[in-house]
Amino acid sequence: MTEDMMKKPRVGLFVTCLVDLFRPAVGFASVKLLEEAGCEVEVPMAQTCCGQPAYNSGDRADTIAIAKNTIESFEEYDYIVAPSGSCAGMLRKHYPGLFKGDAHWEARAAAFSAKVHELVSFLVDVMGVDRVTAAHSGSVTYHDSCSGLRELGIREQPRRLLATVSGLKIKEMRDADVCCGFGGTFCVKYPDISNRIVEEKTANIRAAGADTLIAGDLGCLMNMAGKLQREGSDIEVRHVAEVLAGMDDRPAIGRGQG
Repeated sequence: MTEDMMKKPRVGLFVTCLVDLFRPAVGFASVKLLEEAGCEVEVPMAQTCCGQPAYNSGDRADTIAIAKNTIESFEEYDYIVAPSGSCAGMLRKHYPGLFKGDAHWEARAAAFSAKVHELVSFLVDVMGVDRVTAAHSGSVTYHDSCSGLRELGIREQPRRLLATVSGLKIKEMRDADVCCGFGGTFCVKYPDISNRIVEEKTANIRAAGADTLIAGDLGCLMNMAGKLQREGSDIEVRHVAEVLAGMDDRPAIGRGQG
């Protein structure tokens, strides 16, 4: 076996703002999963936000400045992986369009974006992971976050790995692929509409009869966890990485520090 064949792929972990500030356990779980898959993982300290809030608000100048910093921080890696379909979608699908016509940055952005993947999709589709060694006693229902599903085609990958978790039973909810009402800045701009959407979502979550709600985007999870708590539900809420990594012994999202 040649040295190139033995070399571990270098992965730059894009932690995301919400994971960094509210649920760092997701970051640690991501590192564990990536290392178990055979990757060398690094977390560039210069990383900040992916720029999505500014982008969605029409602030193109700040979005470009953020994108340049992100590209410069991560372009040396073989892959860029994020435990968020929303952030990964921004990095992979929207960065190239920011630099159309820029002779220097357009090619760099395209090369960068081609290496970006959402965590579970990367494990399954790139690294060929087909099972995990984790255990979880109880039933779960999975919410398909909008960006991950529609921009990156993430649906079967998390379910495929969750099905290998010892003791775990998946109970699909109705309209699992319908928005939870978070939408980043949407929930701030249109709180009444957002609340109505999440009311319908939590009704479907409760009707599924599962003990735990799982998704791959922390923003969606925090939104749904908050609504479930206000409704008096005892359903736990966790990021898929925590369950797959066997690191779901911490307090559930919204019920303690990450």
